[in-house]
Amino acid sequence: MENRFQVLPLEGLVNFKTGKLNSNAAKPDGMFPFFTCSQETFRTDTWSFDGEYVLLAGNNAAGIYPLKYFNGKFDAYQRTYAINAIDENALVTRYVYYALRLQLELMKSISTGVATKFLTLSLLNRTQIPVPPLPTQRKIAAILSVYDDLIENNLRRIKILEEMAQNLYREWFTYPFRGTGMPSPKPSPSGRGASGEGSPRRLVDSTLGPIPEGWEVVPLSSVVDFAKGRKPVGTRNEPISGDVRLLLIDALRGGEPQFTAPARLVIAGTRDTIMVMDGGSSCEVAQGFSGAVGSTLGRFRTTKADRFSPHALYRFLEEKVDEFKSKNIGAAIPHANKDYILTQMVPLPPQNIALGFHDYLEPIQGTIEILKTKNTTLRRTRDLLLPRLISGEVDVSELDITVPEEAEE
Repeated sequence: MENRFQVLPLEGLVNFKTGKLNSNAAKPDGMFPFFTCSQETFRTDTWSFDGEYVLLAGNNAAGIYPLKYFNGKFDAYQRTYAINAIDENALVTRYVYYALRLQLELMKSISTGVATKFLTLSLLNRTQIPVPPLPTQRKIAAILSVYDDLIENNLRRIKILEEMAQNLYREWFTYPFRGTGMPSPKPSPSGRGASGEGSPRRLVDSTLGPIPEGWEVVPLSSVVDFAKGRKPVGTRNEPISGDVRLLLIDALRGGEPQFTAPARLVIAGTRDTIMVMDGGSSCEVAQGFSGAVGSTLGRFRTTKADRFSPHALYRFLEEKVDEFKSKNIGAAIPHANKDYILTQMVPLPPQNIALGFHDYLEPIQGTIEILKTKNTTLRRTRDLLLPRLISGEVDVSELDITVPEEAEE
């Protein structure tokens, strides 16, 4: 695509700094964001940077370098670059973030290293980006940031709903084992099941400890069907005919699902639980996706939905992710320990409670899926606009757009 703007190397335009922390500096309840070479943003109790920065991973085994934008106090891993404009009157830092997004594939192809790929400072200094006039930079950043701000707002809503759902699971399925008993049934929103409110019920002994009378404890393998995903026909970059989406790890994180042939594949429905089986994200789970399960994923499907609903299965697995990670097998690459997971004992409530829990969770999960779909659409639209704006194919110079800098003047 022809570029209408002057194209310049980053050297002399931006500052490159790196963090000083090791990866073990992450604290789950830390006060400040902690940027590493992972796609996930962690937390820590310290901050070394304060301001507007682009965060770029300096290494990655697959050459897929996470790129993020942040404005405020944060800290960074020692192989993470913190990038900002040398002169904000010549280059807008948030514009740099969007311009670098278009360079990620190039960075992957030219980065050094065998087992792990590295982005060296000399390589980054030579990386070139289009540099339009400052007002145009601001307008481009303002347009694209609307999409990112909406995506971020939806992610916050998703997080709140996920926490609400997980707390409901703990209240209904963990509370009985604290010695006070499961509250007696009450009609659920649909009227067909039971809620978790009422007077305590009598407890009986089980392998999990005291449980309410009428409950059972069984191994997970007796109430679920597990199937490991399979390698698809064709390649990611050359989708072949078929109408089944191929679910890979990036699809679970909001990436665009690829297409593949439906023959001889493990198919997941939106109420199945999908678990990452290989790699650094092994044992993490997702729900709400349909399609063909890729070879690094596994599908869990309840076989007794009237006693152990799809939502109960997902929440059970989500609750135990950290425990499952501690049981991973494999040295160089961690793998989820399927045998350990399937031998876990799970509580089965009476049918009315199981159905009531499903009815409570269904609208919450439905809202989560709607928000995820909106985010997929927002990302797709943003990514279609991005190269056209950065190249100047879409001219924004005459658009009447109020940007933050103008609003403050």
